[in-house]
Amino acid sequence: MHDDAPGLDGAPCLNSRPNPHLPAAPDAAPSNAPNAAPQATPNAAPNPLATEGQPGAIELRVHRHRGGAVETLTDHVGQEWPVALVFNGISHAVMMCTPRDLEAFAVGFAISEGIVARNADIQDIEVFWYAKPDSDALPHAEVHLTVVQQAFVELKEKRRALAGRSGCGVCGIESIDLLDLEPEIVPDTGFLTRLAPDAIARAARELPQHQALTKLTGGLHAAAWCDANGAILRAFEDVGRHNALDKLIGQLVIERADTQQGFVFLSSRASYELVRKAARVGIPMVATISAPSTLAIAIAKRAGLRLVSFCRESGYVDYDTAQNAVPGAN
Repeated sequence: MHDDAPGLDGAPCLNSRPNPHLPAAPDAAPSNAPNAAPQATPNAAPNPLATEGQPGAIELRVHRHRGGAVETLTDHVGQEWPVALVFNGISHAVMMCTPRDLEAFAVGFAISEGIVARNADIQDIEVFWYAKPDSDALPHAEVHLTVVQQAFVELKEKRRALAGRSGCGVCGIESIDLLDLEPEIVPDTGFLTRLAPDAIARAARELPQHQALTKLTGGLHAAAWCDANGAILRAFEDVGRHNALDKLIGQLVIERADTQQGFVFLSSRASYELVRKAARVGIPMVATISAPSTLAIAIAKRAGLRLVSFCRESGYVDYDTAQNAVPGAN
């Protein structure tokens, strides 16, 4: 589908919110173009630490069966849309994600997947929404990125056809040989030595306060950016844990934040892909609520990234993967 593909009324619904660090496209459509996605309900207030976008959840009438009784009521369900990532006019991936924060998602995906090396390699971003209320047509979105020619040439050379699914981060890889198991080494900036003893406990305690959609639907993942004291500075939610992390990474890159001076706290398990993405941008620590995989631990150790899991206010498990890991420290 190209920019002239039909939208709701024969034209695409364009919502172009250019990255403030990117040059504006001279022929971009106005940022107040119509958006026909479902509206948020009063209880679906967006996470104040996330950016603007779709509501992320809609209200549906449901029938609840309990103890032989049936109750009809309204409930909230998290949105899951196909989102195509289009680089220089060519569709590279279709990911299933919550249609919020799509610019941050696209930037984070491009960086964490190695498509571009830096924010400056992305020259322009446009988001197109295709949704028709009260229609059986599948709502979807496209994010069009214009990247520098060198990045596009390299992308075409190593292009993989991703069939994105919310629970999988390497779908579509054509062979095991293409699987990237050599992460970048995370620089030792001394951040881990400055980490407060109760930083992980604080992040675990505060994360639910930043999971508005999860509280509403019970079905989304969260990725949060925390400082050395464990205070949550940014948080993003998505049906896919990889997507939530990409949104977080993208926003940090857009804001030109120092990714070596903080840590990521995830509401999910620790998988290889999550650790790999974090290492690519130099994040020194990943903390997760659920269990890690063996490959996640191995990749964290290769990268020198500290991985801690089963994180609660009362404690956590450290896998001694950091470059300067000291058993029992922090």
